[in-house]
Amino acid sequence: MSFARSPGEVLEAQRLRDRVFAEGMGARVPGAERGIDCDLYDAHCEHLLVRDTGSGEVVGAYRLLPGPKALEIGSFYADSEFDLTRIQHLRDATVEIGRSCVHPEYRTGSTIAMLWSALVAFAALQDYRYLIGCASLNMADGGCAAASIYRRLVRTHLSPVEYRVFPHCELPIAALDRDVDAQPPALIKGYLRVGAYICGAPAWDPDFNTADL
Repeated sequence: MSFARSPGEVLEAQRLRDRVFAEGMGARVPGAERGIDCDLYDAHCEHLLVRDTGSGEVVGAYRLLPGPKALEIGSFYADSEFDLTRIQHLRDATVEIGRSCVHPEYRTGSTIAMLWSALVAFAALQDYRYLIGCASLNMADGGCAAASIYRRLVRTHLSPVEYRVFPHCELPIAALDRDVDAQPPALIKGYLRVGAYICGAPAWDPDFNTADL
C-alpha cells in the first residue's frame, strides 16, 4: 500500500475506478471513453493505492483532497452536491476523502482496513482534524431503499445542527414513503462505527444514480 508517486500510478487508480463505477454500477463517469474515471480534482489529490503483492495490480483506491488544495481550486468535490456553508470554517483543518473503490475480487475487511489505517495516518501526520466526503446509497429501486436507510440512520447518527449541510438536488424523501428493509452499504456502516455523522438529507447524483450522504 502506498500513495501514487507518478501520473502512471494515478492512471491505474482511475482505471480501477472506471471498472468499479462505470462497468460495475453503470455510472456516467468523466473519461469513460478512455476507460478511466477522471475529473478536475484528481490533479490536486493524493491517491492512496492498495496492490496485490503477487501481480502488482491496483485493487483498492481512495483519493484525498486536503483543505488547502481545495482552496486553491475553489472547492471540495462535495461542494458540487451540497451547500457546505456551516462547515466553511473547518476547511483548512479538513481532508476530503472520496472515490473509494475496491476490485470485486478483493472486497474483504482487510483491504478496507488497510485503506483506513493509511487515511488516519495521513490525517494525523499532516495535522488534519476532520474527514469529510460523500458516501452513496444505491437507487436501483428508484430511491425507496435509500430513503428508508436515511430515515433510520438519522435517528442515531445525525450531526449537531452546526455541522449540517444542504443538498443542491435533494432526494425527495417525503415522496419516497414506502418503507424498505434495506441495509446501509458496508462503507457507510464502517464510517458510522468509527463515529461519523450524517450531516443532512441526501443529494441525488444523476451521473451515478445514487443518493449521497
